[in-house]
Amino acid sequence: MASPGAGRDWRERFATLAQAADPGHFDEARNADGSLRPLWDRFAAALGGSRFEGFARHAATVARLIAQHGVSYNVYDTPHPGSRPWSLNPMPFLLAAQEWRHLARAVAQRARLLEAILQDVYHRQSLLHSGLLPVALLKGHPGYLRSVEQVQPPGGLYLHIAAFDLARGPDGQWWVVGHRTQSPSGLGYVLENRIIVSKLFPEAFSGLRIQHIAASYRRLLATLTGLAQRLSGEDAPSIVLLTPGPFNETYFEHAYLAGYLGLPLVEGGDLVTRGDRLYLKTLQGLRRVHGVLRRLDDEYLDPLELRSDSSLGIPGLVQVLRAGEVLVANALGTGFLESPAIQGFLPAIAEHLLGESLLLPSLHTWWCGEAAALEAIVPLLRTQVVKPTLVGSSQSQFQPVIAAHLDKSQLAELKARIRKRPEQYTTQTYLPFSQPLTWQEDRLVPRTAMLRVFAIANGAGQWEVLPGGMTRISHEDPHTVSLAQGGSTLDTWLAADGEVDGAPALPTLVSRRVGAASPSASLRPVSSRAAENLFWLGRYTERAEFMTRLAKEVLLAAGGNDEDLSELWRALGRLAATHGLVAPETPSLVQSPKVFTRSLIAALRAPEATSIESCLRAIDSNLRALRDLLPADHVRLASLMREELTSADPTLIATVQALDDLNLHLAALTGLQTDRMTRDLSWHMLMLGRLIERLINMSETLSAFFGGSALHTHRGFESILILFDSIITYRARYQAVQEHEALIELLVHDASNPRALARILRQAGEELAALPDSGGDLLRIAASIRRHCHEVARDPIDRLDRSAAADQADTVAPAGSAGSAGSAGSAGSAGSAGSAGSAAQTAPAPPPASALPAVSAPPPAVSAPPPASALPAVSAPPPAVSAPPPASALPAVSAPPPSVSAPQIGSAPWVAPNIPALATQLIMLGRSFSEALGSRYFAHVQTRSTRS
Repeated sequence: MASPGAGRDWRERFATLAQAADPGHFDEARNADGSLRPLWDRFAAALGGSRFEGFARHAATVARLIAQHGVSYNVYDTPHPGSRPWSLNPMPFLLAAQEWRHLARAVAQRARLLEAILQDVYHRQSLLHSGLLPVALLKGHPGYLRSVEQVQPPGGLYLHIAAFDLARGPDGQWWVVGHRTQSPSGLGYVLENRIIVSKLFPEAFSGLRIQHIAASYRRLLATLTGLAQRLSGEDAPSIVLLTPGPFNETYFEHAYLAGYLGLPLVEGGDLVTRGDRLYLKTLQGLRRVHGVLRRLDDEYLDPLELRSDSSLGIPGLVQVLRAGEVLVANALGTGFLESPAIQGFLPAIAEHLLGESLLLPSLHTWWCGEAAALEAIVPLLRTQVVKPTLVGSSQSQFQPVIAAHLDKSQLAELKARIRKRPEQYTTQTYLPFSQPLTWQEDRLVPRTAMLRVFAIANGAGQWEVLPGGMTRISHEDPHTVSLAQGGSTLDTWLAADGEVDGAPALPTLVSRRVGAASPSASLRPVSSRAAENLFWLGRYTERAEFMTRLAKEVLLAAGGNDEDLSELWRALGRLAATHGLVAPETPSLVQSPKVFTRSLIAALRAPEATSIESCLRAIDSNLRALRDLLPADHVRLASLMREELTSADPTLIATVQALDDLNLHLAALTGLQTDRMTRDLSWHMLMLGRLIERLINMSETLSAFFGGSALHTHRGFESILILFDSIITYRARYQAVQEHEALIELLVHDASNPRALARILRQAGEELAALPDSGGDLLRIAASIRRHCHEVARDPIDRLDRSAAADQADTVAPAGSAGSAGSAGSAGSAGSAGSAGSAAQTAPAPPPASALPAVSAPPPAVSAPPPASALPAVSAPPPAVSAPPPASALPAVSAPPPSVSAPQIGSAPWVAPNIPALATQLIMLGRSFSEALGSRYFAHVQTRSTRS
């Protein structure tokens, strides 16, 4: 243990290494004499001298964890738009308990004041009648919604959560800079910051008795649940978190917060109004929604009554609010409070509505829409920061301007603009914000900071302030605090002088669901959009996996010269062209192996919709849209796969290695899903997508190899086993003997092989049986799959020993037509409608619908909204059909020859007519299956009513 003297030496060293704040800014870490402030002194002592060298390691750890967790912040209004990793500095921002108590009381008072203002302006309007709030400011602001006047929200509460931006001036005084009242952002990032930084300094976190923040999240959930309970009666209320979607700048936070609170993350298209009520479109049908925690601004919420060009909202939502049938947090119509112009009128309003003086002052504010204020402030403009009055609205937006930084001509131009449209401009006195310590490369550097804190209502008129917050810091410019302009964040530590809240994160989540009637009743509903994303995630993952194996096999086979490989090259070339691994105009593999391989290597990273890179982009896109359902590891793997593929050298050896690595990462991705996902509807949709794609890929492979003589060579025989990922199993069972009987048994009939056709079809039928019915679509698909299972599962010798006469008497139906299983020598397929009558009369009928898994009958049809859009399929889908094509619509299969002895390589006359035809039928089944699920099914289930 270090001696007290060593501790003092370290604290002195810490104070020496920490740079002082810039002149004119309050130094959060040091006193005027250069000594550390008490809280920072305790922090330095808790670190110990050996810890200073670890700050660089801490910074690397933060970056690694952010990448691991997939924490991002999307920026669009800068010269370099796009998704960026979340920026977090390893140093905390420290606040003492006594100082925090004053801030918490002041923030709670502000929240009460804002709620009182909303109650007044939407009902009594005494502030307007008394002149305490200018009519032009209020009703000229698009954030004031006339459509909700006299509409009382459920529970009578407008604000459920409010955010306040605070800053400390040069004299140590705290000021309120702004409010966020529509959909305050930051709570998810606050939680992520705390999880990371508290682990960097565990001794300091414990020694300083830092207050935990989980109780505030429990309070938020409890408030929403309690208010929504009034609408749901005795049933547990259904609450969702509404997001604008993956392209919103804080989408990560929306998904993170939804996952932490246990709320479904939904977009506007997932919700629909019916009869003055709000519903979520799920695979189980329409499910009543009682509460919405929104992260979408007012004007986008209802295109019928607000912004008509919005595709993000829910048509009819305002009418549901008028009927009092849904809780929206925060209530609509709170946006005008975000205007900085409101700040100048709050002191008088507080005296009028609360009978109190403000405990925490606002920055001195002038709204230029008042003639007297305009004339008074224009001569003093150099002391001001000019801001848009309509902040919080898409109208008349511009970045705040620090007038002191303008030259004479720029200042004159600004004054002219203000005089032209004065109501659009508000000024606030410039305040140099305080500067805490941050870690920058290899030293402790002060950065300008602004603190965002959050007040949460308890539903009974009281407010709880989250003990901490999100501190934003500047990049290099000490006058600008902006994440979009390169700023970062600090975790905010509140040192407690009493008991530290040590309660678990969200105990109410478990207690509210333990009493559910059945396990299925407690499962999270799966929205139709999420289900469709899961379906396509399964398809694209399986497609990328197969394309990776195929590309590697083509590259390796193209270099072989030990035997005649022309037939194998034809088969592999056809497959590569079918899957878009090469452009259509590329010379074939037989014509020029070198050109073909060079083209394939170049196309792997091409942006075309059929490349492996495109598949990986689609996987990444689907995973980001499912962040609330799948762990962050999935997104991290997707990003890693893209980076490694695009960064690999375009040489043969490097490309093969990159494909090996990609295959390993894809296996890890599917392994994460297999091992960690609950077997609910999400899992079934993911698996169905995967199985459909696998069915198509395996069938195309059989068709390519059995349609020619590719299997007549030793290398060709091994190639098909590699593409089916079954070569190890084959060698273990059959050693080095290459027999077509054994091959067909393993790849077609063996239900223990996950890539055998029989297993794929059987598993697809099981997954289908777990889905809610969609008016008969699933019944028809399941019947077709069961017929194919019945046919494929038959004994291979019986199936191949049919008599030619029996097959000539009937056009062979698709593999979906069920014959009498195991009846050697009988006509193995039932004739379809319109085929030869004798065969149709003698062959057993397919299993009736009653033999299929029972599915509850759907309720009467409801008019359907536009179907959910799926990601574009890489291979062109077939024309839309009302049901999988009947047997008569599929190509007739030539009759096999009379029975033959056990075939060897090159001596199987039955191969060409049977296996390719079976493969063709299964490809058509897979595409019809995809069409039915990808459009009609999703469109139907999302509009069905669900009985409560």
